[in-house]
Amino acid sequence: MYIDTLIRIMNALQRNKERVKVPYSKMDLEVLDSLAKYNYLDEVSRKGRGVKRIIDIKLKYDQEHKPVISSIKLISRPSKKIYLGWRDIKKSKQGYGNYFLSTPKGIMSGYEARKNKIGGELLFEIW
Repeated sequence: MYIDTLIRIMNALQRNKERVKVPYSKMDLEVLDSLAKYNYLDEVSRKGRGVKRIIDIKLKYDQEHKPVISSIKLISRPSKKIYLGWRDIKKSKQGYGNYFLSTPKGIMSGYEARKNKIGGELLFEIW
């Protein structure tokens, strides 16, 4: 589940790790690819075969070796799912953060969802 993956990433950033390895799932890979697309992660790659598949994540830091990701706020949980229409999607942290949504066209940021006029399940906020 993507929630466990995001928590592993935050823990690794706090310990200044360079890489994180997480179990493979299609949802996790989509979420991580969208994070890499918005320059929150350096590199995401799938490794292994069969049941031994993993996702190898290279974390991104700035010039002063501070993490690019300050924090992640999980919004939808398995017990409580939050859905938004495209008109209800607002800017995160006055434009400094991003919301990520699960839409019928895949995982995308709040900006992309507003632009394409697509609503969906609000997964998490990152800044």
